[in-house]
Amino acid sequence: MNLNIRKATEDDIPLLLSLIRNLAEYEKLLSEVVTTELELRESLFSDNPAAESLIGEYDGEPVGFAIFFHNFSTFMGKRGLYLEDLFIKPEFRGNGFGKAMLIRLAQIAEERNCGRFEWAVLDWNESAIGFYKKLGALPLEDWRVFRLTGEALQNLANQGLND
Repeated sequence: MNLNIRKATEDDIPLLLSLIRNLAEYEKLLSEVVTTELELRESLFSDNPAAESLIGEYDGEPVGFAIFFHNFSTFMGKRGLYLEDLFIKPEFRGNGFGKAMLIRLAQIAEERNCGRFEWAVLDWNESAIGFYKKLGALPLEDWRVFRLTGEALQNLANQGLND
């Protein structure tokens, strides 16, 4: 396999945005993509980046990306690696590229002494769930993800400490 996995650079911002849109289209969430190249530049390549990104290339052609960041386990007393998104273009799936990207991310987690490596998957994505289970990943059946965005986030933020 002639796959090269490299750290994304600022020059990759247009590519990353295109791949993010491809992922959102696959997940039927394209209308939710509101980020811009400027926001990606600030979030991924500023002096204090919020996340990091990898690009997978096959014979020099981009085939996918991963965006990840560190979280923290209070019980372990260690940071973890959280995979926000992994996407391989459909025409390149089934060739080991997704597994190679996950292996590289696991290596990064090990190099950085992370206590765990986690990600979420949509419940309808049975092929991805099966793939992750074959790698030895376990679903956290007892946990549910909660999220505040938009107006709900603003409403909570605007509540005073004395409310």
